[in-house]
Amino acid sequence: MSYDVAVIGGGPGGYVAAIRAAQLGAKVLLIEKDQLGGVCLNRGCIPTKTLLKSAEKWRDLQHCNEFGLTADNIGFDFKLVTKRMNQVVEQMQKGIGQLIKSNGIDYKVGRASLAARNQINVNTNSGTEQYSARKIILATGSVPMGLPVPGGELPAVINSDQLLAMNQVPGNMVVIGAGAVGIEFAAIFQSFGCNITVIEMLPNILPNIDNEIVKRMALLLRKQGINMLTNTRVTGIKPGNRGAIVEISNGTTTQQIETEKVLASIGRIPVVSGLGLDEVGIEYTSKGIKVNAKMETTVEGVYAIGDVTGEFMWAHAASAAGMIAAENACGQNVTVDYKAVPGCIYTTPEVAMVGLTEQEALAQGKEFKVSKFNFAANSKAVSMGETDGMVKIIADRITDEVLGMHILGAHASDLIMEGVLAIQNKLPVKAIAHTIHPHPSLSETIMECAHGINGAIVHQVKRKA
Repeated sequence: MSYDVAVIGGGPGGYVAAIRAAQLGAKVLLIEKDQLGGVCLNRGCIPTKTLLKSAEKWRDLQHCNEFGLTADNIGFDFKLVTKRMNQVVEQMQKGIGQLIKSNGIDYKVGRASLAARNQINVNTNSGTEQYSARKIILATGSVPMGLPVPGGELPAVINSDQLLAMNQVPGNMVVIGAGAVGIEFAAIFQSFGCNITVIEMLPNILPNIDNEIVKRMALLLRKQGINMLTNTRVTGIKPGNRGAIVEISNGTTTQQIETEKVLASIGRIPVVSGLGLDEVGIEYTSKGIKVNAKMETTVEGVYAIGDVTGEFMWAHAASAAGMIAAENACGQNVTVDYKAVPGCIYTTPEVAMVGLTEQEALAQGKEFKVSKFNFAANSKAVSMGETDGMVKIIADRITDEVLGMHILGAHASDLIMEGVLAIQNKLPVKAIAHTIHPHPSLSETIMECAHGINGAIVHQVKRKA
């Protein structure tokens, strides 16, 4: 059967690309080897945020006396927590299925590979099927990276997919890797009573995030009871009575940690194996498939989007790239713009960022100004009991154009959109500062911080000269 556009991979990049191509009048085939929604829906964004909400409610119950409330005999059933998580995932899967059907997209479950520039083989339970498509979009995503240390293959060593499949909370867990995935899981499972130790080989947790935000976040995580060891390497893992013994070294001393589970969260790698890239002549490296600003690969008529390209491994970036690829596959001429891609880390409190960090601005030789505003000075944050955190804005010293925004605090993932819009549209900070914000609201933290670029913060005690 022949199609205008075929999409391989039904994650947040792939299914969005399929829908956009169908909206533009194309006859579309969507192929997915597993489940609609990809890693994001099934083993990433959605299940983890559902667990996080349960963890937050459990934490609120434990601290309800701070709000004048009392509760007796409180507890949680983690099997019911994971049951709700799976129900949310199933609901979202059905929703995507309805979107695919309502847009007239043909959907096929199977493992696809390129047989030629416009030919696809799909291995299904009933055999191999062949399809042709004028344009092909590759959206095969990524998988967790294996742990390259002796003992990394032991049963007690698990990845994020396996952790989400557990229906009980381990008594203790070592998390190897302090990036977004590792820190999120550490925060979630610590909330449910798991004794967590995070091991990071770099000097700080959350690499590539503004140093000031990282330092504050690290303090809060330690305050929550998470043990974090930076500048520390895992040298080996061996079986232990409780599960595993993790051997670590900081360069001067060695240590052994006995634990039930070891979560390997050292990164993700693009899924390029078995796609037929070499046979067709598509250029790629271990970091992903090479694409241009139109999401075109090195072979005409074949596009690649999302994690498989190694560019910005965020679901929202994959969806945006999917829209670009679909529009170009349907005859348009559009390019992707990555200058304002937000990043979000769903800890308690959340971290969100967009644009340049202060360190990046310095490295690029930018002339800039910095403003900061604490959540503790915001009336809504105080009333919510969510006073930990800050907003930080970096702006051009001459033009006042917003170069970066970084938020540590409640609902940071929602608040960051003011920074995204400002950077995307090259707005000066006054565009934020002189826009009336609702009161009381957390968004006022951003308004106050924007005023602070030029020394006009109202709700901040004036320091004596």
